[in-house]
Amino acid sequence: MDRIVKGCLVTPHGRIEGGWVGIEDGRITAIGQGVPPAAAQTDDHGSALILPGVVDGQTHATSYLGLPGIAPTTASAVAGGVTTLVDMPYDNPLPLDRPDRFAAKADAVAQHAHADMALYGTATRETGVAQLKALIEAGVVAFKISSFESSPTRFPRIAEDLTLDLFEQLAATDLPLGLHNEDQEIVHARMARARAAGIEGIEAHSTSRPLAAEMAATAQFFALAQAAGAHAHPVHQTARESFDITAMFAASGMRATGELCVHYLWFDAARDGERLGARMKVNPPIRPGAIDGIWASVEAGHVAFVSSDHSSWPIDNKYTDSIFDAGAGVPGMETLLPAFFTLARDRGHDPALMCAQMLSEHPARFFGIDDRKGAIEIGREADLAVLEEGAFVWDETRAQDGLNWSPFHGETFGARVAATYLRGAPVWDGSEVLNAPGSGRLVKRATAGWFA
Repeated sequence: MDRIVKGCLVTPHGRIEGGWVGIEDGRITAIGQGVPPAAAQTDDHGSALILPGVVDGQTHATSYLGLPGIAPTTASAVAGGVTTLVDMPYDNPLPLDRPDRFAAKADAVAQHAHADMALYGTATRETGVAQLKALIEAGVVAFKISSFESSPTRFPRIAEDLTLDLFEQLAATDLPLGLHNEDQEIVHARMARARAAGIEGIEAHSTSRPLAAEMAATAQFFALAQAAGAHAHPVHQTARESFDITAMFAASGMRATGELCVHYLWFDAARDGERLGARMKVNPPIRPGAIDGIWASVEAGHVAFVSSDHSSWPIDNKYTDSIFDAGAGVPGMETLLPAFFTLARDRGHDPALMCAQMLSEHPARFFGIDDRKGAIEIGREADLAVLEEGAFVWDETRAQDGLNWSPFHGETFGARVAATYLRGAPVWDGSEVLNAPGSGRLVKRATAGWFA
């Protein structure tokens, strides 16, 4: 064998104490316990947890630096145990809505990526449904649109008529259509009301983007998908009431799923808003008093998987007089795994098993890449994250993302990523990124996905 990696394995069938993974040509060829067979290289991680590499289902690697932004984002990914990023289509300066832009991004992955990447596609009013088939054939793993316009070119609002057209075209496929789920009219009206009242601090962020705006956009999106027979997936739901809508439509028999970002479980607007200000601004917003309800949704099985929604904005983007002018989004590549591990542990769950399921196995299946990714199983690629348990204070200055700021700065995690392997090769040793830009590969959809 090329390599043996030893530790406490976290597999779909349970933990294997004193386990080992045998790797040849980048894939897992054997799994065992006790004394391993001979190999060219043996890495013994003692009692550390060996998890499948994280499949982060929502990242924005190119929103600031454009396609070259893939390099620092993926370096940060491997430092966080993330071996596959599923990157959103809102590239700077133009969205991935046609095959030539897919090809350009694929070339950028081959040039810049430290981790493997799968790609979302989108549709715009300019392209309509005309490019869907070509993008599917090129290898996109899902599509995403927004009901709220952040940019008329890069991040446009897609109205209900085109949304229905998209669902009707995608209904015969396995690909989901994701949504940034906020009602634009409600948000614009509430923002204007807050500004008129002179309320422009962080306290106005969640009230100006109320849960009603999220619920309205989510419900309408599901209704259109239900009519078309397609798969609908809001990509960030922020409260139990929103996930209840997902569960209601799913119970009707339609293809309905919902996604959670880890910051909605960690931060509370009432508790953390004054301390963090715009450093915790994300859209949809972090809400007050929502955490217990979100956990109830996770525990009820209403959450498909958990992602980071990593945004590659520099901190200067947050320094504005008004919260309404501050950039939305936070870095998250290196904090997703340790933060969710800590939260699951504190909630009384088996944190290693829950991380393996919600951060790896479920998103790999959702995006149709579970023939290669998402679990420690024979035949899959040897993507591994080694977790050392303990008490570790997150220091934003040590991040590998080139941004070096985080709302998690100073927070204590119950684990740290001590090593990462990408297709059997060591890519992070706990302090340094070991592989070169361009080591990552493009990952295309290959299996039927969530509703197979």
